[in-house]
Amino acid sequence: MSTPASSDAVRTDAVAGSLPTSTIIGADVGGTYARLGWTRLLPDGSVSVNGFRKYACAEHPSLAAILRDYADWLARETDAPPIAHAVVAIAGVMDGDNLLNTNLAWPVSLAATQRDSGLQSLELINDFVAVAQAMAHAEADSLHLICGEPGREAAGPAVVLGPGTGLGVAVYLPGGSPSVLPSEAGHAALAGSNALEHDVLRLLSQRYEHIDNERVLSGPGLITLYSALCELRGSTPQWQTPAELVDAARSGSDVLATQSVDVFCAWLGSLAGDLALTFGARAVYLTGGITGHLSGPLHAGGFQQRFLAKGRLSAALRHVPVWRVEHGELGVLGALAWHVDKRTTR
Repeated sequence: MSTPASSDAVRTDAVAGSLPTSTIIGADVGGTYARLGWTRLLPDGSVSVNGFRKYACAEHPSLAAILRDYADWLARETDAPPIAHAVVAIAGVMDGDNLLNTNLAWPVSLAATQRDSGLQSLELINDFVAVAQAMAHAEADSLHLICGEPGREAAGPAVVLGPGTGLGVAVYLPGGSPSVLPSEAGHAALAGSNALEHDVLRLLSQRYEHIDNERVLSGPGLITLYSALCELRGSTPQWQTPAELVDAARSGSDVLATQSVDVFCAWLGSLAGDLALTFGARAVYLTGGITGHLSGPLHAGGFQQRFLAKGRLSAALRHVPVWRVEHGELGVLGALAWHVDKRTTR
């Protein structure tokens, strides 16, 4: 699930107008892991991630506990100055003071998190807004071209698409204010484009009232797709996790596992092309852990074929570069970059 904490950041301050200006903590919090880092705010607006650490969410009683542990570690083990402000990129919808999210290990209250973490101020932003914000700061060696022509992306918007625990989608708007448009495309209805995909959708429609994109195009969705293909073929599923399935497909030991990965990549290509046309994108970025595990299949050609399969408008996408992004600190980098961008534009 990748839904907005709000249309803008949600913020709580101990003292109004007391946002620190020298250093901040950035955090990227998902259903499984929380990743944290810090940066100094420099006059030139550059952003770097220092003191990167990863926490297993289920091993900690709250988001506040993770933030407090990280701040204590900084004070104890590094030369980082005292930090009183944090920007947290997190999936969910704010209901008053509370964050609504189905994938987190614990409930999140904005005020309680700020209080219990010991921070002077705290901001929550959309998790995929942070990922999209990071695109302008990602190193060139973290980008791997799947198709299209590099160098054309500066002309307009960029779609950022990330299958992980859910399916995140955002649009980066170079020079825009705001510079990122949040999206709920992960929860839009999934569309099939061939007989097999229609068979999968018919099977899933017997179980779900609404089949959204992330029902199939996510880490858990890959297992949903595999289970559906097994049922259609009259086979018993052998794999229970995406990692097991990907390993089986990579080794060639399971034909249905291989087919599931191929169908997944092609279907993702179809959605990426739809989104590129919808937003007039001049570039597409694929992020999320699962895209790294599927790097071979994503570059094999099925994704590209379906990305371009748009009838008369195929030519409109032929030059659009599609990049697979490998960057373990992307969400943290984006949270920090979002704060820097906000300071320079207000």
